[in-house]
Amino acid sequence: MATPLSAASFLDALLDEGLDVVEVGSWRTHNRNGKGPWGPVNGVMIHHTVTKGTAATVALCRNGHSALPGPLCHGVIAKDGRVHLVGYGRANHAGLGDDDVLRAVIAERTPPADNEATVDGNRHFYGFECENLGDGRDPWPEAQLLAIEKTAAALCRAHGWSAASVIRHLDWQPGKVDPRGIDWTKMHGRIAKRLGTKPSATPAAPPKKPVVDLSQLVAAARSNPAAKGTPVTYSGVKTVEAALVDAGLLSKKYSDGHFGTVTVDAYAAWQRSKAGGGYRGTAADGIPGKASLTALGKAQGFTVTN
Repeated sequence: MATPLSAASFLDALLDEGLDVVEVGSWRTHNRNGKGPWGPVNGVMIHHTVTKGTAATVALCRNGHSALPGPLCHGVIAKDGRVHLVGYGRANHAGLGDDDVLRAVIAERTPPADNEATVDGNRHFYGFECENLGDGRDPWPEAQLLAIEKTAAALCRAHGWSAASVIRHLDWQPGKVDPRGIDWTKMHGRIAKRLGTKPSATPAAPPKKPVVDLSQLVAAARSNPAAKGTPVTYSGVKTVEAALVDAGLLSKKYSDGHFGTVTVDAYAAWQRSKAGGGYRGTAADGIPGKASLTALGKAQGFTVTN
């Protein structure tokens, strides 16, 4: 647990670790501090962006979008290994997560599987988005992996943390899969080696498959809630929307837990696809069915129940 570094100390920590840093605009004062507290900080969280192209990725992470204002992280780690600083302070990157995971990070031990979304992660974590499509096929160049290692180690070194203070988004929030494609046990070992310490004796826990209840999901889809000012009707919607994002059918900005018209259209596209069943006409109406949802879960890593 620690007071966040000053922006100057944050930058110095990255530079001292040998990183190639790009300062984007007024990143030092670009934040969401008016929406909630920033700190105490307890660790570093790594994400993938589901985007292609560094310039567009950096712009999105700096500015955000209509459903989620920027900054969406503190820094973007590009494929070439450069770290683009886009904001500092509270950033919209972590969302709500599991309090048991936070306690594990504070105690510097391997986190349990996440199954709750009750704690404000934007307050407690430095966040870095890594340029990657997140489909499990987009490669992670060594220059980018080295930058992730150095970035995490820089902040751990500055705060006196071990590698156990570095987690993935999927460790924190149910339904998340990022950063997909990184061998996390190996990455933890790299960070620990850079810090001159031994990695945890317990390997990183494999992500627990989220469970989506079909009947609750259908009820959420049929209620078609407006995104603004309307409570999320069923948390499993976020799991399905994340899967549609990873399938390339839904823009990440609409992955908000509300099964509105855009999500209905995206799910209808999944139903029409060969992988989703090849349905046509009213059978591809965007309201999930058992077969198409099971196929999506098999492809994207969640389990379906009735």
